[in-house]
This record gives sequence, structure tokens and C-alpha cells, in this order.
Amino acid sequence: MSVFASYAICKVAKDAAGIAGNIFAFGLFVSPIPTFRRIIRNGSTEMFSGLPYIYSLMNCLICMWYGTPLISNDNILVTTVNSIGAIFQFVYIIIFMMCAEKEKKRLVIQTKSVEFMPFYLSLSTFLMSTSFLIYGLLSDDIFIYLPNGIGTILGMVQLILFFYYEKKSRIDAGEPLIVSYA
Repeated sequence: MSVFASYAICKVAKDAAGIAGNIFAFGLFVSPIPTFRRIIRNGSTEMFSGLPYIYSLMNCLICMWYGTPLISNDNILVTTVNSIGAIFQFVYIIIFMMCAEKEKKRLVIQTKSVEFMPFYLSLSTFLMSTSFLIYGLLSDDIFIYLPNGIGTILGMVQLILFFYYEKKSRIDAGEPLIVSYA
């Protein structure tokens, strides 16, 4: 196999991982919609935490900046998806702030319940991070594969926690942790 053919195969694989990362990232960005429908319907953030949306906004802004041609070459997929993500996260934060109570918690481990841990958010985080881990490895770009490698591990931990506590949540499903009066 020639060097050119190897380069072409690597380029196609890199682009495929980047496109998959964009698709999974979009899934990540829309996955909180059911949670925010519930928040808007009840007029309360209940026990949901706003921190994941703040972290996601900061991550999107940093990655958007990093992907620009001024900072790195050939990372336009990183810039476009994170620009869209920043808009989604900003809207989520605004809605969350409008409906938040003064005191609130979200503690999956303490409550031993996944009622306030959206599954699709955890799954999308894992899939997107894994795709961009592969993209970064194929690009040989440590600034993409290192944080997404960490994100892959954290996404896996979230999924493990979800499935571990989901069994307990199903057993205790008779009573919700918070009763909505909306």
C-alpha cells in the first residue's frame, strides 16, 4: 500500500469520526430537551443541577475557539459543532436560571436514584466523547483526544452509575423524590 493510499484512508477515517462526533454532539445538545420541558411545565428545577450546562457551555466555547483556523488547522468540524452547542447551552442556562429555586441539590449517589440523571444526556456524552477521541487520535491532536478521552471515561462512569442505580430506582418507583404541584 502506498503512502498516499494510507494517508487517504486515514483522512477518510478522521473525517468519518469527526462527522460521527458532530452527529453525536448534536444528540448531546438536544438530549436535555425533555428535562427542560419538565422544568418549564413545573416552573421548577426540582433537584436537577445546572452545573452540567455551565460546564458544557464553557467546553463548547473553548473547543469552538480551539477549532478556528487562527488556532489550529483542519478542525472546522470542531468549530461548527461547538458553535451550535454553545447556543443550546446558553439557552438551557437562561431557562434554568429563570426556574431555579434558591436552594437545590442533585445527588444521584446520595439519593440512590436516577430520577434526576437524564439517561440520554449521559449516553450522548459518552458517544460524542468517544467519537472525538477517535478523531483526535487520527488527527494526532492531543488537545482533542486527551479531554475527549477523559470525557469518554466520565461518560462511561455516568452510564455505569445510571444502570447501577436504575435498578434501585425501579424498585422504589412508587414515590417520586419530589412531588410536583404544577
